[in-house]
Amino acid sequence: MNSPHPETLELAADLRSAIGELVRALRPEDTLPQNQAGVLGLLVRDDRACTVADLAALQRVRHQSMARTVALLTEAGLVTQQPHTTDRRKLLVTATEAGRTALYEQRARREARIAAAIEARLSSDERETLRSAVALLRRLP
Repeated sequence: MNSPHPETLELAADLRSAIGELVRALRPEDTLPQNQAGVLGLLVRDDRACTVADLAALQRVRHQSMARTVALLTEAGLVTQQPHTTDRRKLLVTATEAGRTALYEQRARREARIAAAIEARLSSDERETLRSAVALLRRLP
């Protein structure tokens, strides 16, 4: 594989920076810490149940860190843990209705803040450009 062109590398750095700034600007209003929102997102997205080990691997964190995150979510009533159907030594973590609600509310607050900024700061032409850019961004992964 050839190395990317320097201009493409610069564009990638600018994109990473802009996305990072946007995410950091949204965080102060979050009620769920990022690690907890990430776990809920994984569980809710595919309506799945996972072990702590599975979640740790998916989030690329240590098992101990994930066990603490799951414990906090459990204490808050945002997830439940139930015995695995085939291996009683393991527990499966699933999002509760309160967990789904908390995640959806946090996403809605973020989206409303972004929408308000789009309406306040971008012209209709710029909004169309942004819409096209979103479609392009979806093609990158």
